[in-house]
Amino acid sequence: MKLATWNVNSIRQREAHVQRWLKANQPDLLILQEIKCEAAAFPSLPLHGLGYTSEAVGQKAYNGVAVLSRIPFSVTQRALPGLPADDVQARYLEVVADGITVAAIYLPNGNSRGDDGFAYKLAWMDALADRAAELLEMDTPLVIAGDFNVAPTDDDYAPGALSATDALVRPESRARFRRLIWQGLTDAVRAVHPHGAIYTFWDYQAGAWQRDLGLRIDHALLSPTLAERLVAADPDKEERAKPQPSDHVPVVIELH
Repeated sequence: MKLATWNVNSIRQREAHVQRWLKANQPDLLILQEIKCEAAAFPSLPLHGLGYTSEAVGQKAYNGVAVLSRIPFSVTQRALPGLPADDVQARYLEVVADGITVAAIYLPNGNSRGDDGFAYKLAWMDALADRAAELLEMDTPLVIAGDFNVAPTDDDYAPGALSATDALVRPESRARFRRLIWQGLTDAVRAVHPHGAIYTFWDYQAGAWQRDLGLRIDHALLSPTLAERLVAADPDKEERAKPQPSDHVPVVIELH
């Protein structure tokens, strides 16, 4: 199985990019974040013409996640269990494909709305860890993939790219990411590339791409049975150099 995760930063602006990338790479599943549209406006018909069916959880102008698949799948959750019932942010979609549960996530950034925004990020991460624990307890083959908005270690961002007080690297955020690892999940990219600078995001500002001031904040975490099947895990860095790109690039995972 070949799967990928990509924060496209607006499917309306990046629809042609996604179509081109699907044709060139042909993953079995592609998980998208920040589609920034309501589910009804997601371009499912053109993608179906490429052999992909899709499901999206969206909201107008913000957030939103989607799963594109060329293998049959079923939806099990359209919101993260454990969050308040009145939480309307479109950040979670869970599906089952070929016996594998795939949790598509767009984790809150945590830098907006002051302390309230950071508290929401931490609460969301706690609910995600609880959901992961529930699925792992049942020995579910599990992938959690998406934009985590966490740089887990200092290797995961270029010097000078973030301040020590940024929510992406604050100790509380990193501790919750580690909790997912301690529960038994494997960071696919770091399993293949244990050390060194590997980035998935370059800001549009301050020449971040040209200066390689990147971050690794897009992740795929694998349950033990899937980690044993891991053969490759790499960001598609070339995508960032395309005209009018997203500020994130796809992260591609291959399982034998």
